[in-house]
Amino acid sequence: MSTTSPMTAQQLAEMSSSGQRTELVAGELRMMSPSGWRHGRVVANVSSLLMSHIRECNLGVSFGAETGFVLTRDPDTVRAPDFAFVVKENEGQGEDSEAYWPCAPDFAVEVLSPSDRTGEVDEKIEAWLHAGTRLLWIVDPRLRTVTVYRSLTDITTRVIGETIDGGELLPGFSCRIDEFFSAG
Repeated sequence: MSTTSPMTAQQLAEMSSSGQRTELVAGELRMMSPSGWRHGRVVANVSSLLMSHIRECNLGVSFGAETGFVLTRDPDTVRAPDFAFVVKENEGQGEDSEAYWPCAPDFAVEVLSPSDRTGEVDEKIEAWLHAGTRLLWIVDPRLRTVTVYRSLTDITTRVIGETIDGGELLPGFSCRIDEFFSAG
């Protein structure tokens, strides 16, 4: 009987990338299909709004889509949100790593794709929050909503016409949900 050992974050980092998007979940390599244009536009809108505020207020460091974060070890889990932010006080945690940020970001944004399945999304939500992410936004381009997680029990949903803010992690940040889904 043949058994394979779980892949590590280091092995994932050393793999030659053939342009295929991947994540590592409990040592298992998962292939991800490319995102569609609507997903890409929403990611660009959300990232642009957040990054300009983070830079202007010098709040910490932001990361674009597909940056890997190590969420667990033995077996390793490396996830890549569509946007992430680490507060200034935690910036030093990643300085020694050439591959992936060695822990969860303080804030992560996941933009749903049509191919995302409910069970997979729930698994991601739990993984981010259990690893220490303090604020998680799940952006749904189809429903045009943003579900805000501060924990697995502190959950709110914002809809078109409403305003969203960054709470204590992003003081002063506020925008209308509509801005995430605009064409411009």
